[in-house]
Amino acid sequence: MKTGTTRLAVVSAVALAMTANPALARNASTLSDLNGIRAGGAEAGLIDRGFKHISTNKNSMGYAYSYWWNEADKNCVQVEVYNGLVETIQDAKDSECGHTGGNAAAAAGVVAGAAILGALLAHKSNHHDNDQHYADIAAEQSYDRGYKDGLYNAPYHNYDKSDAYSSGYTAGVDERSANLSHHNGYGGSSQAAVYKDLNGARAAGGMDELASRGFVQVDNFTSGDTRYSIQYRAASRQCLQVTISDGHFYDVRDIGQHPKCR
Repeated sequence: MKTGTTRLAVVSAVALAMTANPALARNASTLSDLNGIRAGGAEAGLIDRGFKHISTNKNSMGYAYSYWWNEADKNCVQVEVYNGLVETIQDAKDSECGHTGGNAAAAAGVVAGAAILGALLAHKSNHHDNDQHYADIAAEQSYDRGYKDGLYNAPYHNYDKSDAYSSGYTAGVDERSANLSHHNGYGGSSQAAVYKDLNGARAAGGMDELASRGFVQVDNFTSGDTRYSIQYRAASRQCLQVTISDGHFYDVRDIGQHPKCR
């Protein structure tokens, strides 16, 4: 009788372990409470649950994608952030976190060897328009080469005339632009004035703000209902064209040179 009781206890313990383990897994479904909160709070929450930050990339539309790895559960998740708030958290392939074991091949749904290749790729699945890596390894390699060329400002070199390379190059340029959004494109030791934040501003306030930043209107003309103002800042040799429509700055851009920007 004692043996039967012991056997029952062992079976019950095994059954409990089998049902409990999946519940302990830190996959995306267990992180739903982090959706919609500030990125800083989500980061703290992920760390508290055993996740380690692996990498982050962003695009010129303002979205940031970070990848987090939970060593205990061998699980990788992707966190999408926009305007400082968590938009989505979803499971990602192990290879996105630099690991090749576990469910990488199954989750990727790709040909043999792609999981190992995935750990070597510079780009992530979110760089693709459909958020999916190519199933073809050669296409992935071409995309990744294009991505790195675009990211590091290398000349466009699509020697195999690959659509994958072209798409990758565009993604790389997009990320480079996002990473350098703080830079105004000017070199040297003179500080250039910021102006891109004035896009969409009310015209009156925008003009006052440009003046406070050292710009002087050197030309002014209209075309139909649209007004154009050429603004010059001698200290940094910035020459802006401001397009004004419906009482707002419709477009503010540096045009480099103008006969009156001198």
